[in-house]
Amino acid sequence: MTFSIMLWMPSWGGMINGLMTLSGAWDKLRTDPVLRMLVVSVAFYGMSTFEGPMMSIKVVNSLSHYTDWTIGHVHSGALGWVGFVSFGALYCMVPWAWNRKGLYSLKLVNWHFWIATLGIVLYISAMWVSGILQGLMWRAYTSLGFLEYSFIETVEAMHPFYIIRAAGGALFLIGSLIMAYNLWMTVRVGEAEVQMPVALQPAE
Repeated sequence: MTFSIMLWMPSWGGMINGLMTLSGAWDKLRTDPVLRMLVVSVAFYGMSTFEGPMMSIKVVNSLSHYTDWTIGHVHSGALGWVGFVSFGALYCMVPWAWNRKGLYSLKLVNWHFWIATLGIVLYISAMWVSGILQGLMWRAYTSLGFLEYSFIETVEAMHPFYIIRAAGGALFLIGSLIMAYNLWMTVRVGEAEVQMPVALQPAE
């Protein structure tokens, strides 16, 4: 637990470094959806690296262990952090790799950003709430010392949260399909960038 909590420092150092790198460029967030994705990725990184060490604390872990809270935590890192930074990287690299002036449609990037962000927020929020509810139901006892809820009752209580999770995952997937279409069209019909000839200087 001690070493997990110590990991806050290097993790948040990396997050603060990433955010401070954008100093002086915050105005671009209104016009550059790719940059927006990278900022959201860094924010999810900070959140998940805060939550992980917190979940190592014995009191918190006794509630969260084996529950959907852990699933929400893992997906906030996998989809929120790694997913969004991967999206941003692909949007940057595909035009470079295929020598295109830019992406096929920045409007589609905006749609991808908002749909995927809404999807991941729904997904992890549902898992957080259902996980805490699971943990509380599993540790509830009657006055006689018996478990208050059967396992199937806890599963039934999770049903609405699983619907929200499925909806969030579907939105995230739709955003990824929008990106795939946008990148495909960038490669197929994007305007090629004209390479300016480099003037050679005679050796002295």
